[in-house]
Amino acid sequence: MRTQPTILIVDDFASTRKVVRSCLERAGFSVLEGTNGKDAMKILNQNSRISLVVTDLNMPEMDGIQLTQEVRSHDAYGSVPILLLTTEMRSNRKEEALRAGATALLPKPFTVEAFLEVVQKMLR
Repeated sequence: MRTQPTILIVDDFASTRKVVRSCLERAGFSVLEGTNGKDAMKILNQNSRISLVVTDLNMPEMDGIQLTQEVRSHDAYGSVPILLLTTEMRSNRKEEALRAGATALLPKPFTVEAFLEVVQKMLR
């Protein structure tokens, strides 16, 4: 039996993490949570089985772009796909995120269907 991918959710708002977790778990994924980029790096360093990182752009301590840059600098998990969720879709921020190594960006608010479609594409 094949195990479902593990997805790391990183967002400073508990309510957003709860909604994203619920959506992913209903779709059959295993989920881990971090509250900011620094927290996410600790989790990544302890879990080699993470298949996807879903992160907010704006967070305290280490934002989504800084987290993306940090993830990309590590051989062990540098190729893990990163989905940035953001309300900030100005082209300069999108370009900055993509230059940092984000795999995709999804504007908030999003539908469950659109979110799961992007997640499925990123895990192929």
